[in-house]
Amino acid sequence: MADVSKMRSFFLVAPREEAFAAALASGADAIVLDLCDSGEASRSGAAALIRRPRPPGLRLYARIAPLDSAAIDADLASVVTAGADGIFLPQACGGASVQHVSAKLAVQEAECGRADGATRIVALATQTPAAIFALFSYAGASARLEALAFDVEPLRRALGAEPHSAAANDPASPFSVARALLLLGAAAAGVAAIDAPFAAIGDAEGLVAQCRAARRDGFGAKLALDATQIPAINQTFGEAPPAL
Repeated sequence: MADVSKMRSFFLVAPREEAFAAALASGADAIVLDLCDSGEASRSGAAALIRRPRPPGLRLYARIAPLDSAAIDADLASVVTAGADGIFLPQACGGASVQHVSAKLAVQEAECGRADGATRIVALATQTPAAIFALFSYAGASARLEALAFDVEPLRRALGAEPHSAAANDPASPFSVARALLLLGAAAAGVAAIDAPFAAIGDAEGLVAQCRAARRDGFGAKLALDATQIPAINQTFGEAPPAL
């Protein structure tokens, strides 16, 4: 299994043939199949893609339904049986969420004959206001936990903030606070921190600037929404960290 600390780019894509083919050709270190629809077609499509032969070192994840969704068990059964390397857990709210989904994963692994602990967890850890107050609690939650991922858009909607608000870059904004606390929570838990995706796909300079800021502050990788973003992400996060 590849070391997640060496992963630079996580490409979030729909579980469709053409999207998956583009992701494979992009050079991303990991592909995250998005089961946000949580329908049977989405699950079966993701499972078929996960079962395919893949380039050495490429990791496959699935973004599943939240813990409070009726779809989560079906999502887990599908992707664990197919052999996914891990899951992205939306709306995670601290170590308790990780422990809960870890127990579910253990059951699914036992039922399909996979080794206990084979399926790893990345917690999308800043998507709700309550989640910000639980960022201290990931340390020791589960050996499956390998990263905390920052995602500002669901938090923006929860707060009723304006889209693309300039406050997102204000050190005193709730989004900057959430970002800083996620970095500290990941460091305290001894896991990687993954930066949020850059939504302005055509803004190459903006992407590079955001990558450099994230790398400077301690993020080890970044989510991507488009294949054109992968080279800049890989280049920036592949650079050696500054000497201490």
